[in-house]
Amino acid sequence: MLTAVQPIIPSSWMEQLHDEFAAAYFHELNYFLESEIQAGKVIYPPLPSIFSAFNQTPFEQVNVVILGQDPYHGPKQAHGLSFSVPEGIPLPPSLLNIYKELNHEFGWPISRNGNLEKWTQQGVLLLNSTLTVEGNKPGSHQKKGWEILTDAVIRRLSEQRDGIIFLLWGKFAQAKEPLIDAERHYILKAAHPSPFSAYRGFFGCNHFKTTNDLLVKQNRSAIDWRIDG
Repeated sequence: MLTAVQPIIPSSWMEQLHDEFAAAYFHELNYFLESEIQAGKVIYPPLPSIFSAFNQTPFEQVNVVILGQDPYHGPKQAHGLSFSVPEGIPLPPSLLNIYKELNHEFGWPISRNGNLEKWTQQGVLLLNSTLTVEGNKPGSHQKKGWEILTDAVIRRLSEQRDGIIFLLWGKFAQAKEPLIDAERHYILKAAHPSPFSAYRGFFGCNHFKTTNDLLVKQNRSAIDWRIDG
């Protein structure tokens, strides 16, 4: 029996995704991961953290989606949330630029704490398109099946919920736009916060303030984006 991926997630997510977990592609993905582990390859994030985004933010609580691509591929960085790292880990460049944009919008000092769990507890789904990666090999688990699952996540949110704000940063995230019903949801697009592109439209995008304005417009609670530390 393959045991690499155990989707232990809240019932609200399982109701939406149980058909995906039973599908042939997911069994093939599980076989791939099991084979990689048996071959001694290092996989990030640690297996119990693969579905952290779902466990942190149940389906019915999602108000905002921030879509990433791959987990971080360095030691101790990835913990199952897009752009986030555990507290005590140096800020990756993209996350530092996110904090710089927060500083621009709100004037807050730039935090040294890269753990974004505070956001997830307020309804921000921090979803990577690919949920695992081999250590020091970015993109190594793309096109193995994860994208089918995470595309299904976006579709289910689009079909079953209303008024979600989707933050699509960079071309990869923006390629997911056709999965979202723009009549029912809000789509905010900007350049990726990577150092290679942040100056081409991420800095100054004001997505965090705009997101809060859209939430308040719907009589939902604004996000407290401040990360202490």
